[in-house]
Amino acid sequence: MNLLETMQQSDYEEVVFCQDRQSGLKAIIAIHDTTLGPALGGTRMWAYASEEAALTDVLRLSRGMTYKNAVSGLNLGGGKAVIIGNPKADKNEAMFRAFGRYIQGLNGRYITAEDVGTTEDDMNLIHEETEYVTGVSETYGSSGNPSPATAYGVYQGMKAAALEAFGTDSLEGRTVAVQGVGNVAYHLCSYLHQEGARLIVTDIDKEAVRRALEAYGAKAVSPEDIYSVACDIYAPCALGATVNDQTISQLKARVIAGAANNQLQEARHGDLLYELGIVYAPDYVLNAGGVIHIADELNGYNRERAYKKVGEIYRNIRRVFEISAEQGIPSYLAADRLAEERIAGLHASRRTFLQNEQHALSRRAVSRG
Repeated sequence: MNLLETMQQSDYEEVVFCQDRQSGLKAIIAIHDTTLGPALGGTRMWAYASEEAALTDVLRLSRGMTYKNAVSGLNLGGGKAVIIGNPKADKNEAMFRAFGRYIQGLNGRYITAEDVGTTEDDMNLIHEETEYVTGVSETYGSSGNPSPATAYGVYQGMKAAALEAFGTDSLEGRTVAVQGVGNVAYHLCSYLHQEGARLIVTDIDKEAVRRALEAYGAKAVSPEDIYSVACDIYAPCALGATVNDQTISQLKARVIAGAANNQLQEARHGDLLYELGIVYAPDYVLNAGGVIHIADELNGYNRERAYKKVGEIYRNIRRVFEISAEQGIPSYLAADRLAEERIAGLHASRRTFLQNEQHALSRRAVSRG
């Protein structure tokens, strides 16, 4: 990969490579855009096949955060971090504290949170070294685990997508195929079960499947069969790129709405869904509940206020479909337009975020006086 050329193509601001030999830390922080404010995005820990694979992932994820934060109406930019390693075997206190010091060195340009492979406990360790972290334990006065809020937002967005496809947003009696039953999807299944939806689930983790079967009376299928099951809604809630050439031809669902990031393997797959008349709820609009939830910490966490904002995902998804219909474009492009319009509206006056920007402006004003 030609990194600088890649950064220039999508206008990334900064990429930071972090290592600490003693703790084994190998990490990358990518800041895509800070027009709207400091970059907020989680830290993912994953056993990547190569450093280039980790770099590709963090770049893609950080750009997605820019769009997610913008379309959600947050005054935050987009960033992401990845730690290369096995989250079940390679973690240690020194690793996350070293990583926290790298975040502190960015002086507020990047604020992190938990993501795939990281936990509240990991965020607590980062918090020992920097204030620029959210999603720490409630003992620190924070919002805690964002998974329930993410699930609530996906649920609201799924209802909006159902309205688009079926003429009603009721999910009672609808069959939902849920791919992956991790923390977010498990909470999502609770909302769906309470409304009377029928659940079909799959996961490589057999214990996760067992939990869903016992709690929600779900039906289980093998991971390779989830795409072809008879269902109304396909909910990808595992890793990304599950909407691709191989799976689209198998899908029987009329709606795709799930919690996973980067669900479309390529943009053209969004075009294909549009041509086939499959209603696609763009992932970064739908799964923004978690980031909305933890962003509320920046104003002093208030659960009622946070969940009210998460509930607006229903309206955001409806607006995406309105733009899609008005402009005759696929929903993924409509979501991009919605985000880009907000960023463009502030770009000329904001540019990049600097933590001490206001202090510098004040000093200049005093000196001129």
